[in-house]
Amino acid sequence: MAGTTAVALAVAGCGRDEPAAPGAPPVGSPSASVAPVRTPGANGNPLAGRTLYVDPASDAAAQVAQWTAQGRVADARTLARIADRPIATWMTGGPTPVRARVDEVVGRAATSGRVPVLVAYNIPHRDCGNFSAGGAGSAAEYRAWIREFAAGIDHRPAVVVVEPDAVAHLVDGCADDAAQRAALLRDAIAVLKDTGSAVVYLDAGNPGWITDTDRLARALRRAGVAGADGFALNVSNFVGTAENIAFGHRVSDELGGATHFVIDTSRNGAGPVPGSEIAGGPRWCNPPGRALGVAPTTETGRARVDAYLWIKNPGDSDGACRAGEPAAGQWWPEYALELARPA
Repeated sequence: MAGTTAVALAVAGCGRDEPAAPGAPPVGSPSASVAPVRTPGANGNPLAGRTLYVDPASDAAAQVAQWTAQGRVADARTLARIADRPIATWMTGGPTPVRARVDEVVGRAATSGRVPVLVAYNIPHRDCGNFSAGGAGSAAEYRAWIREFAAGIDHRPAVVVVEPDAVAHLVDGCADDAAQRAALLRDAIAVLKDTGSAVVYLDAGNPGWITDTDRLARALRRAGVAGADGFALNVSNFVGTAENIAFGHRVSDELGGATHFVIDTSRNGAGPVPGSEIAGGPRWCNPPGRALGVAPTTETGRARVDAYLWIKNPGDSDGACRAGEPAAGQWWPEYALELARPA
């Protein structure tokens, strides 16, 4: 990401909207399926009243400055619809220690009196080897990494979305070692909550991917949602907000009716593209004609919906799904401009 050492990475796999694979192994165990869900705080929404952090050094902000200097004033003004909004910062493996990267973002946010949104995205066998392949090389490496991540928070406020794709891949049978993955997710949630200041949401895919809410709820329980503040929906996808709200309530009901959730509205203003492909690539990967969704807010007016967040960075590519498209996570200013124009 321009102007910071934080690593931003788009999630290609999060965009998947195929149903669970036929015959995929069942998830959960008897003990996991009956684990109590964590009860929300007295105010219901742990994010209520909090102001989210806007990164002045984001890719979009840098692009606005560049286009302004080049005389592309109208385009710069349009792109400011992204640059002026709070957007999550993605943390992956990389040459710069994650503790330093998290500390940098959380520190700047704390100085401004605001709360940053971070994404932990380094699970082993990430994205099942697809466009956003990578992740920690072993379970031990991941456990060490997530502890360094938590150390970077250092008791300061932060919202953390845990491992997009990871739970959905438990359901669709993609995960190499389902038991190990579930254990790593439980550990990550526990470590992050032990900071005493992090509000944590476990990713749960999107309504077009895993449609069986019972199986999804069992996977969430197995992965430790009981210890989190809730789950996240629609990360890097385009499903409309109303559909996500309805789906989220069904999942929450399966978990006992008290579990809260957040929704990624960064690119869902025009909804998903119909069908399975567009221009020779999957419909979840850089589809044209999409738009920014509802602006990030912690005041949704909806029961159990803690926030609308821009978890995906609007303008980051989903992957090189068609000729000429950038790799996953690469800033793509013209696509960002396309998303911002209808806003």
